[in-house]
Amino acid sequence: MRHLLSLVSGALFGIGLYLSGMTNTDKVQGFLDFFGNWDPTLAFVMGGAILPMAAAWALTHGRKPLIGGNFPERPETKFDRKLVVGAILFGMGWGLVGLCPGPALASLGFGGIGGLVFLAAMLAGMLVAPKARQMLDRA
Repeated sequence: MRHLLSLVSGALFGIGLYLSGMTNTDKVQGFLDFFGNWDPTLAFVMGGAILPMAAAWALTHGRKPLIGGNFPERPETKFDRKLVVGAILFGMGWGLVGLCPGPALASLGFGGIGGLVFLAAMLAGMLVAPKARQMLDRA
């Protein structure tokens, strides 16, 4: 049952990313182009994700999931160097390419060679990240 729910949830998420335009790199870059031809429509997509998640955090406190396990704890809201550097790197990649990990995976079926190159670069970054984090911790 857990695998079926995971499959349905992942498929629904991927379809939502596609329908909202998050897999369209031109649309994403248009959203990030504040001083050019700005396209604000993805702000509604983000609001449509952030607001229900805020409600979910509030409603799940003290509850258990239907399929077992525990809900994750609320993440810390500590702003440190690692968070800032990670946010900058994420934003740079998102702005340059127009994809982030979720939409990149959702677009693998139709994204062409660009999607595969992004996926390879993302995986390389994930492999390098622990070493870079250790270097930042020592600095």
